[in-house]
This record gives sequence, structure tokens and C-alpha cells, in this order.
Amino acid sequence: MHLTAEEQKMLDGAYGETVRRSMKVLVALGEIYGADHMIEVKNVHSPGVSYRVAGDAGLGYVEDASKDAVFQVPMTLNTIGIDEKDWKQIGFPEDFSCKQLELSRAYEKMGAIPTNSCTPYLNGNLPMFGEHVAWGESSAVAFVNSVIGARTNREGGPTALAAAITGRVPAYGYHLDENRKGTHLIRVEVDLKTDKDFAVLGYFGGKLAGKDVPVFEGIKRRPTLEQFKALGAALASAGAVALYHVVGFTPEAPTKQDVIGDEIQPVVFDQAAYDKVCEKFSQKGPIDFVVLGCPHVSIREFEEIAGLVRGKRLNSDLWVCTSRMVRELAERMGFVEDIQAAGGEIICDTCPVLCCTLTQRGYKTVATNSGKMAHYAPGLWNLQPVLLNTAECIQAAIDGKWGE
Repeated sequence: MHLTAEEQKMLDGAYGETVRRSMKVLVALGEIYGADHMIEVKNVHSPGVSYRVAGDAGLGYVEDASKDAVFQVPMTLNTIGIDEKDWKQIGFPEDFSCKQLELSRAYEKMGAIPTNSCTPYLNGNLPMFGEHVAWGESSAVAFVNSVIGARTNREGGPTALAAAITGRVPAYGYHLDENRKGTHLIRVEVDLKTDKDFAVLGYFGGKLAGKDVPVFEGIKRRPTLEQFKALGAALASAGAVALYHVVGFTPEAPTKQDVIGDEIQPVVFDQAAYDKVCEKFSQKGPIDFVVLGCPHVSIREFEEIAGLVRGKRLNSDLWVCTSRMVRELAERMGFVEDIQAAGGEIICDTCPVLCCTLTQRGYKTVATNSGKMAHYAPGLWNLQPVLLNTAECIQAAIDGKWGE
């Protein structure tokens, strides 16, 4: 791999041991993937910042790094394992919470921006089209690559940390033009209207494409930001999709020919395919728990949820997961008060996928509008999921049941 003089100084230890180790990690990664040079990145979004993921080993590594290094580019933090402000009230264990706070402070000491969110693009980290970045968190990677058109691979915690310390990543994967073309063509023959519809399409597409690049044609209306968010999250969890294209609506796909060859035969997503995905997540009966905000809800989603619960009383526990920045705006607009008055909880900084435990609450079933949450709930928490749209989720929370 060719290194610039500055990069070679980093590797030689001229800027300290942490910088040297970080560059060594990136050089090794680049050699594995055949990169011949490094790319400067504009910013980083770091996964692996939940103590549930990092553990004591990760905590020790970040604390050591914080003693002699600072970040060279802006770095936002992904969801952590607790609600930083209200962890005691919500019931997160004290020992876990204290470890999480130590880990967060170590990142912040190096200059991290504590967004604590899986939607950094809603919280100030919004790259430009074509910019090179180093992002982790599967749903955020899918969004920034596909909807914004910036360029990143799926970074893990250690490589994101190394990228922030050096301002570099190796030039491979989705940083290169030739790897951003589509590999699977999906012809959409269902009229997509709700967040659930896009989650179902994403689940179908993720299972089909795996780690590759699906291209969707036939979508009739421009998806909203929230619908793109739902689509990407499901693609990235049912498969490992980091980049997708929607013909006519995502920036690199003004036409089908721009992103995929004519020789690729389409797979049809019709009503039968839609129904088959829904059958997988069709729990009926009592609903213990309802989760909205995986990925974190936007202010528009907050407004919708507040309108649906206003003046009602919930009979299932409801979590609305979001960033603290969006929560503060929702509080000013009265949405938080409406949701809490109905019996819902506003959870900041974390989500059920990355928090420490839900088992002590005794939940058995969960309703959600998130394909990602529906996918992970059985394995992570032994919860039986039902995938619904937002209005249906709120109705399930009001009734305490679904489908009976």
C-alpha cells in the first residue's frame, strides 16, 4: 500500500502510540481488501459505543486511547446502552450504567460528539453527496450511502475509532465507483404507502441481496425520509446491505441504466411476496410491548405518534426511542407530554437492540413498525414480534392486543 509522507509518520509512531496502532489497523485492513492507498474522510459515525457490545475489553481500549489521542475529524456516537439522563428511573442496572458512562466519557475526552443516536443525519452529521466518510451502524450506513450518496463501508467500532484518530480509511469497497453498481434488480408491484410497507420491502430485499447492492424499480412516489429510513434498516438487518438504489429517487440512480446492467433479470416483489414476509411477523393475541424508533424517530414521526395517542390510555408498554436533540424539540412542541400522558415512555440515547436488558420486565410479545426490531427481537430477547404500521402499533398499545 502506498502511504503519503504524513501517513507514514503516523505508522512510524511520530504522533504517539495510539495513532501508530490506529494506522497499523487501517493498513492491515487495506491489505486484506487490496487497497493501494488511503482516503481522507470528512467525518466518522462510531458504532460499538454501547457497553453491551464493547464490554470491559472495549472500555479499556478506548480509555487507553483517550490518554494520548484526539480525533482528527468530527465523530458522532451511535446509540449507547442506557438512557443517560433517566437510566435509574427506567430501570437500567447500576453497574452496567456506570460502565456505560465511563465508556462514553472516554470517547468524549477525545472529542466525540455525544449524539447517542442511530440517525446521525437527523442530529447534525449530514455529509454531502460524494464525500468519503467512515460510518458504522448498519441502518445509518445504508442511509448515508444510498439516500445521501456519500461513501462509506460498514465500519466496526475499532476501525471507526482508528479512522477518527487518523482521518483516513483504506480505499476499497464502496469508496470506489466500480463497487457502487447494482447486483440485484427488484421490480416493485405493490403500492407502498406506509412505514411498514417499506420495512417489508426492505426485509424481502435484504434476504435476496445479502451483502450485495439491490436496485428497486417501480416505486411510484418519492419515499419520505422516514420511509427511506425504514427501508434501509430492514435491508441492513435481513441481509447486510450497505448500499441500495431506488430508480428515479436516490441520487446515483436517475435511471436504471445508471446503476445496473440490462442483463440482470428482475425479481418481482408483488402482493404474494409482501404477504409472505408479513406471515413471518404475524403474532396475534396479547401485546406486552410496543417499540417505535428503531432507527430513532424523527420529529415528524413524533408528531404522528402524539396525534394518535392524544387523549387515549395505553394498555401495553410503549417505548418511543429517539435522540436527545429530537426529544428536546418534541418536548417544546408538546409531543412528549401527549405521549407520556397516555402512558408511553420516551427513551433517549439507546434502543432495545443495544440496551442491556429487557428480560426483567417479563415481556413475551412486541409490536413494532421496524423490520430491524422485528428481525432481532426473537433472538435477542425471546420476544414474539408482529410487524405493523405506526397507526396499527398505537392501536395495539391502546387495546393491549392485536389480531383477535
